[in-house]
Amino acid sequence: MIDSSANTTKTARITLVGAGPGDAELITIKGIKALKTADVVLYDALVNEELLELAPAGAVMVYVGKRSGDQTHSQANINQLMVDYARNYGHVVRLKGGDPFVFGRGFEELEFAAAHNIPAQIVPGISSSIGVPGLQHIPVTHRGLSESFWVVTGTTASGKISTDLVEAARSKATVVVLMGIHKLAEITEIFKAEGKGNLPAAVIQSGTTTNEKAAIGVVNTIVEAAAQNQITSPALIIFGEVVSLHPDFKQIKALYDALA
Repeated sequence: MIDSSANTTKTARITLVGAGPGDAELITIKGIKALKTADVVLYDALVNEELLELAPAGAVMVYVGKRSGDQTHSQANINQLMVDYARNYGHVVRLKGGDPFVFGRGFEELEFAAAHNIPAQIVPGISSSIGVPGLQHIPVTHRGLSESFWVVTGTTASGKISTDLVEAARSKATVVVLMGIHKLAEITEIFKAEGKGNLPAAVIQSGTTTNEKAAIGVVNTIVEAAAQNQITSPALIIFGEVVSLHPDFKQIKALYDALA
């Protein structure tokens, strides 16, 4: 239960902060400043808990886990908590993994705050869709290899594969798939159907953290490679010629060609 007597002088306000892809040092300076003035921090499962230490000692910490298989709170419940804590405590920092507006449902929270006349500010974060491949030496665009990139959810709210993946697979762009590791086999079939069995591919688990693991290969081999490396959620998938720039790709590709 929220203590309705907690806030006697502070003005209700909300800051949506992108925590970045996992490494605590990848949050922005503006995000750090927001945390240092927080009265309440509502944080997700994918947020590095080291960041909570940046908040004042007396700040209230509320875990609202949101990840595959862990829906501790519904989005509607999170929205209401955010507003209730702001009214009763003052400054609420809604700390979200990656960037609030890249599959983070940040705009829904922004709208809910506005509907309740509570001012809200956005602090962008580094999205895992760009930061994680980059730290693996995989640029999402590169002259001569890729002129654009798609960021697609692997699974829609209904549990099905996004139809956007079909369109993405037909393009020459780099395709980054978030929240799709449990449907990796089905997703690779989409690319195979487009004749892209030899397209370079990578799967990266827990990118930018000490638990990071990567599997590198091509569409035809990436499911097996991910299984051999025991890749699991949270992970992202990358399809595109840019994966060939990964330091391990040439060796893996040569082995694959020798066995083919």
